[in-house]
Amino acid sequence: MISRRRALQIFAAASLMPSNLRATQKRVAFGAEVSLTLDGPAHVTGPALDAVWAEIEAMEKAFSLYDPTSELRRLNSQGRLERPSAAMLEILALSAKLYRATEGRFDPTVQHLWQAHANGENTQSARSSIGFDRVRFDETRVQLGAGQALTLNGIAQGYSTDRVISVLRAHGLERSLVNIGEYRALSGPWRLGIEDPSFGRVGMISLTDRAVATSSPAAMRLATGAAHILDPRGVSAVPSWSTVSVIAERAAVADGLSTALCFATLNQVRGIAARLGAPVSIRLVDLTGNLRSL
Repeated sequence: MISRRRALQIFAAASLMPSNLRATQKRVAFGAEVSLTLDGPAHVTGPALDAVWAEIEAMEKAFSLYDPTSELRRLNSQGRLERPSAAMLEILALSAKLYRATEGRFDPTVQHLWQAHANGENTQSARSSIGFDRVRFDETRVQLGAGQALTLNGIAQGYSTDRVISVLRAHGLERSLVNIGEYRALSGPWRLGIEDPSFGRVGMISLTDRAVATSSPAAMRLATGAAHILDPRGVSAVPSWSTVSVIAERAAVADGLSTALCFATLNQVRGIAARLGAPVSIRLVDLTGNLRSL
């Protein structure tokens, strides 16, 4: 799964325990580095880490665009998926909620359009496949609209982060920091910095029992010259913001929302947050480097 290159960096974590009671591990998953910081005795953190990596592997088997055996690849190749997993149904339900709240700015059916831009191809025909409202799903089947394909890159890492936190809680951990492209804190505080690809470090946040996701459209350009985060509605080729950071209770919500808000005006950002109905805190870096907090 291609990383959207979030611009979050951990600068310091206030330690409540001596270093010999802190376990840290890094590996690659979802096409990017994953880091875990767990505070607790080794007989607790050891089994917890094993369970976490198993959970991350299971999430990749569900949502990877590159594993030909993943649920998502099978869905895209066949246009339908029989007996979807509970994880697939949950992430699709949350995607539908975000699709409605953002008025289509978050739309997993953008996959063909993203590929066209990445390959330097004509994008006109790819746009005809966009529309998450044409996707149908229940416990028995997921059915895509004609010519559609999904990407869950804008939400799967956040969703997986939330699943990892549940695993850690089940193992009795009380203080941890999980980074799978999005950060989510178990207890805290953990201090993180927000960095913009053009303007450098633009702010700091303190995270306690919350999640944060950051999206910077200009962090990567596709073959057509488009930013790697696209407006599924085709309204604007130029993002409204250089960087968007969203702090929320769930990493999946922060993940999807930080993607969608890149193409929303300030008033639209406020409206989307209100429609979502979940408490969120938003940091917006405009195209001249000014930081605004909502």
